[in-house]
Amino acid sequence: MINLQHRSNIKEILDNDDLPFEDIKICMKELNSINTLLGGHAITVNGMDSFSTSKNEKLIVCEIGCGGGDNLKAISKKYNNTSFIGIDLKESCIDFAAKQYPELNADWIASDYSKVFFKDSPDVIFSSLFCHHFTDDQLIFMLQWMHKNSKKGFFINDLQRNSLAYYLIKLLTSIFSKSYMVKNDGPISVSRSFVKKDWQILFSKAGISNYTVKWKWAFRYLVVCKK
Repeated sequence: MINLQHRSNIKEILDNDDLPFEDIKICMKELNSINTLLGGHAITVNGMDSFSTSKNEKLIVCEIGCGGGDNLKAISKKYNNTSFIGIDLKESCIDFAAKQYPELNADWIASDYSKVFFKDSPDVIFSSLFCHHFTDDQLIFMLQWMHKNSKKGFFINDLQRNSLAYYLIKLLTSIFSKSYMVKNDGPISVSRSFVKKDWQILFSKAGISNYTVKWKWAFRYLVVCKK
């Protein structure tokens, strides 16, 4: 049995700099299918619900680590007056997102999120399946950055570190996935992810107290910080 007492520091293939984009594209498409079938996108929309009083409210919403833009598209189906900012370090992902969802009212930015300067701060900043790629020290900075740069607050949709989740994703991806990246990175993502106590420690070290951590199906946490 794998020891999941502490977060793993094993690097995922997706975090390498020299990956062929076609391989990344297959990975993103599979992740979009997983998020659709297992409710990952529904959790993201639920996170947005924490900040909006009406589906017609005009908001600026920013996703860091946006990949191909699938999360922003999911939000737009409910919040149709929203304008978006998608930030990702990989320029190929940003180009793909812009081509995949030209109908979105979105600014697509290829950059390290921490180097982005907002002329008009987003109302809400969020990330989905992004935080587990970072060390604890990097996450403390990220929490502070999202808190500082959002008007209403931020939310996080990420995985629960759980042995059942680890072995289930290992089994399911070995059977159904066509992406070597998903097969390799799926279980590692779980081992790099969080239990509730991790979030409590991270927020305490970041000096932020106004947050909630809720468990969601399947093996996810929705973390919401309202200013």
